[in-house]
Amino acid sequence: MIEVSRLVKRHGTKPAVHDVSFTAPAGRVTGFLGPNGAGKSSTLRILLGLDSADSGTAFIDGKPYRALRNPLRTVGSLLEGSGAHPSRTARAHLSWVATSNGISRARVAEVLETVGLSDAARKRVGTFSLGMNQRLGLAAVLLGEPEVLVLDEPVNGLDPLGIRWLREFLRSYAAEGRTVLLSSHLMSELASTADDLVVINHGRIVHSGSVEKVTAGHASLEEAFFALTRKDDPC
Repeated sequence: MIEVSRLVKRHGTKPAVHDVSFTAPAGRVTGFLGPNGAGKSSTLRILLGLDSADSGTAFIDGKPYRALRNPLRTVGSLLEGSGAHPSRTARAHLSWVATSNGISRARVAEVLETVGLSDAARKRVGTFSLGMNQRLGLAAVLLGEPEVLVLDEPVNGLDPLGIRWLREFLRSYAAEGRTVLLSSHLMSELASTADDLVVINHGRIVHSGSVEKVTAGHASLEEAFFALTRKDDPC
């Protein structure tokens, strides 16, 4: 489970997130939805120990990320691509990640198969398309068989078949009792994947609940997204 409580972060005098609270329970896919610049990435960076909050807490299974003894075995995260050096092969990159986290290298072949990159295992990352690079990042995320997944815009670069595969994979992953937090600016994508939505705009949570609850009363997903984010617009 992910628990974020009263989170505040400022960049100078400008608040990036203000009093942000939500939970992402085990067994469900939670969509973290908001337009670009809404505060999604700032929240996730604090959750994953990449930045510090001015106040509030962000816990994964009851602990801050930096307190996890084997983080890759607890939480798999994807924020900004695979992070692989372009001169390395996919297999070499994943082998290095596995070794650095005390994970059996036998997992490398397994995750390459899972994300559909077995045939590209010996290719250099610099030759990969955006979609292939995204799949490689997902493979690294899955190496430790984590109980929690935190993914920021994971469909970026994927073709329609890849998007469908990812949607089905994440739902099955959560169905096994794991936690999935999925961040996006696309209402249509999250509504097709998530069980619950947390909507953020201008650094504040403006709505949360099941997908049905959040979109109720709106003629379309786009109308719901516009209404939910527009109502907190200070302009």
